[in-house]
Amino acid sequence: MLDILHCSSEVAPFSKTGGLADVASALPEALTRLGHKVTVVTPLYASIDRDKHGVRPTGRSFDVTLGGRTRNLEVFEAHLPQGTHVVLLGCESLFGREELYGTRDGDYPDNHLRFAFFSAAVFRLMRSLRIRPSVLHCHDWQTGLVPAYNRLFHLDLCGTVLTVHNLAYQGLFPADVVPDIGLPWEIFNPEGVEFYGNVNFLKAGLVYSDRITTVSPGYAGEILTEQFGCGLDGVLRGRGKDVVGILNGVDYQQWSPLTDKLIPDNYGPDDLSGKKACRQALLGEFGLEPSFEGPVFGVVGRLAAQKGFDLLAEVLPDLVEMGAAVVILGTGERAVEENISEAARRFPRNVSARIAYDNGLAHRIEAGSDFFLMPSRYEPCGLNQIYSMKYGTIPVVHAVGGLEDTVIDIKEEPERGTGLKFREFSAEAFLDALRRSVSLYADKRAMDAVIRRGMDMDFSWEASAGAYVDLYEQTID
Repeated sequence: MLDILHCSSEVAPFSKTGGLADVASALPEALTRLGHKVTVVTPLYASIDRDKHGVRPTGRSFDVTLGGRTRNLEVFEAHLPQGTHVVLLGCESLFGREELYGTRDGDYPDNHLRFAFFSAAVFRLMRSLRIRPSVLHCHDWQTGLVPAYNRLFHLDLCGTVLTVHNLAYQGLFPADVVPDIGLPWEIFNPEGVEFYGNVNFLKAGLVYSDRITTVSPGYAGEILTEQFGCGLDGVLRGRGKDVVGILNGVDYQQWSPLTDKLIPDNYGPDDLSGKKACRQALLGEFGLEPSFEGPVFGVVGRLAAQKGFDLLAEVLPDLVEMGAAVVILGTGERAVEENISEAARRFPRNVSARIAYDNGLAHRIEAGSDFFLMPSRYEPCGLNQIYSMKYGTIPVVHAVGGLEDTVIDIKEEPERGTGLKFREFSAEAFLDALRRSVSLYADKRAMDAVIRRGMDMDFSWEASAGAYVDLYEQTID
């Protein structure tokens, strides 16, 4: 049995801005089911509903000092649905804000302090709770300093694993924060944490962790290239033997149309009648005509250029002309939000957008849509295309990263296809995939075959969790 401590800046259902939160919840739960001792540590943000999620104080607290500043962090605890222990660290001056990382107008200017203190607190927590994990598993730039502190200050003898969920988000801060976050100037160089004159939290994790993972085999290969390496491809190539891609799984206890309590009617591959009811209810919830007969395309995600939603806004008029309806849920970049909202105003009978985060509505979009759109410029793994297949909703995706790994194109492999891909990132290529989708919708027999193949796919966490266990054992050998 391994003792594993996961460190993440967000963990569902407590806090979430994206797929990181889902993984930081589902992977620990899968490891718990495999019989390992797992603890998850995360900040206690002001937005977390303590009563709803069973968050309670432990009565413990401790001080952390960095760069002459001292912060007192209180220790709270809760549990994930299958019993995994979650520790939440509270500090009003660091985490007492409604948003996790910033507002639509930009990141919080003290994020370097917020997540440096969080990273340093991990080690104080280990001493306070008298736990000594076999492995510290860190997630994304917000915990990139954990491997650095561990290695530089010999804080513990455990192995460290860093998972990169999205290489584009690196935690870049001016050089003058080096002493504020407790790092020695000696490592502010190209072989250490320096990145074009800035401090790079993610690079710190890449340099000082024992192993590096990312969330799909396809993305693991892409980030070694200049095109997708976001300036860190050289660092990653230098650590090549320590970099591995492990495909994210999904938690089918949370995402299954057979048991989902957040959708109007349950259904499965043997009886899809409930999906029709979900579709009608979804259209009504978005203010569209429930008896609409054309294909319904769903969108859930961060409304950002990385996700290709600027491309979606460009093709929406053509999609409406094809006789489709589109329902959109998400928040993100102001310009993308405005373009999507403008399309909804322009085509009120066919396009409806909800600029919000709503987990229940996300489930209902998965259940009630006929197709799900993911035109990402790049996509480390993606989870919604996997959710979609289980819900009998056919994904339409740009063939990159985890989208390439998980979706089989019906044109390329007609007998095995589970979705539609476009390979060139352009409006023309995207529109071709959309036209193919509309044609597929008109062929009920072919459509049903694709739906059922998708629903039969299995992306549960057990296989992926087993791959992580193998990696942990290599790390501590």
